[in-house]
Amino acid sequence: MKSWISAITLVALIAGTAAAQDARTVIGNASKAMGVDGLNSVTFYGAGANFNLGQNNNSNAPWPRINANDYVRAIDFAQPASRATWVTYAAPVTGGPAVQGNGQQNITPANMAWAQQLEIWITPWGFLKGAAANNATVQAQTIGGRRFNVVTFNAPVKSPGGQPYRVVGYIGPQGLVERVQTRLENPIFGDMLVDAEYTNYRDSNGLMFPAEWVQKRGGHPFFELQILGAHANPANIAQLMTVPPPPAGRGGAPAGAAAAPAAAAGPTSEKLADGVFRINGAYNALAVEFADHIVLFEPGPQNEARAQAIITETKKVIPNKPIRYGVISHHHFDHTSGLPAVVAEGMTIVTPAVNKAFLETALSAPRTLAPDSLSKSGKKPVVEGFTGDKRVFSDATRTFEIHVIKGLPHADGLVVGYLPKEKILVYADMFNLPPPDNPVPNPPVVGTMVFADNLDRLKLDVDKILSVHSLNPDRLTSVADIKASLGRK
Repeated sequence: MKSWISAITLVALIAGTAAAQDARTVIGNASKAMGVDGLNSVTFYGAGANFNLGQNNNSNAPWPRINANDYVRAIDFAQPASRATWVTYAAPVTGGPAVQGNGQQNITPANMAWAQQLEIWITPWGFLKGAAANNATVQAQTIGGRRFNVVTFNAPVKSPGGQPYRVVGYIGPQGLVERVQTRLENPIFGDMLVDAEYTNYRDSNGLMFPAEWVQKRGGHPFFELQILGAHANPANIAQLMTVPPPPAGRGGAPAGAAAAPAAAAGPTSEKLADGVFRINGAYNALAVEFADHIVLFEPGPQNEARAQAIITETKKVIPNKPIRYGVISHHHFDHTSGLPAVVAEGMTIVTPAVNKAFLETALSAPRTLAPDSLSKSGKKPVVEGFTGDKRVFSDATRTFEIHVIKGLPHADGLVVGYLPKEKILVYADMFNLPPPDNPVPNPPVVGTMVFADNLDRLKLDVDKILSVHSLNPDRLTSVADIKASLGRK
């Protein structure tokens, strides 16, 4: 028996050593074919596009495209760090002429978050360098009649849940990296697949680069690039990696950098009518009391913490009743990224049928990289996708109507909530108070026009209007305000 155990152990050790040698051989051969041997840095340029994850006009459609012209990117693998710059030219969502803008992405060794670092290590060259340094394994696989060496390694970066991020690359018969995949935590998609495909390889003095690549997230393109040229170990890598100082007379963050958000206080509440409360916060919610339950309008905006704060405040102002339904204004991720907490609370998510399949699928995905309240609860999402243009909650104490907005480019399936007895309406993403120096914007704001037209179409008798996004100055608004901004009476 001891002899058999020893023999089996020896075979396992030999197999493991052979697999490691095979992986080293595959990575070494691909590195030679790709020109990665001796590669410490790279720069490339071209034109492409970024796509706005979670902001599609329809929950089942691709993410909206934003062109990225004059795209230049440099990567220093030794640090590791990367800097990219590009130029945009896009029409504002409110309407009007297109404007030019500058974009940039700066990834430094000080920021080891996988959301940033993956942009280095899923490039074809970064993948081979990462695989060589992190005990990769290899497995042969036939896909579409073609033989691939599938190389896998664990990144040294750990997820919030303590697991290493796994990186998988597909090396084709010519030794070129044709696809790299990893996963990234996302509040809607859970362990979201990041899938980068590289095609149309060209040779630049021994450095092979893909003339075209597409990175997908959530099943749709997230980044596209057509590379016109690439250079290995550029002499000016330090210059390419340097973030320029802000223009003279301007302090703070470099141009294009996002301003640090102010710390948001937890939601407080404001009574709008008996049993009707505005739950205040960075995004407002509306809590409506019924005889034996509560309905929340906009229950899961921003993130899990915000949703939990809204739930806590709702239970405080309307105690001893379950929050049975959560009505989302629309599917955009800034309004739904707190839905894991909503599902964990046991609420039924209410939305037009167009969003039902998307939300059910996304919120049912594994959440191992960053376990949240949903994964810890063990609950499954319950989504009521109502058909038609109206959903009514009603009992002996109250009626709350949900109406689908028609003709809005911003999002299919966007709804407003209306309390006919109290004459209160709640909405999102259609109207903002115009500034005093431009009280009637020209051209008029598309969302405001659609909002006013729908109020007329629905013939709603409204006294108070609550915006999910707080107005500036923060207050409830009125139909008169909306029409005045359009020059209407």
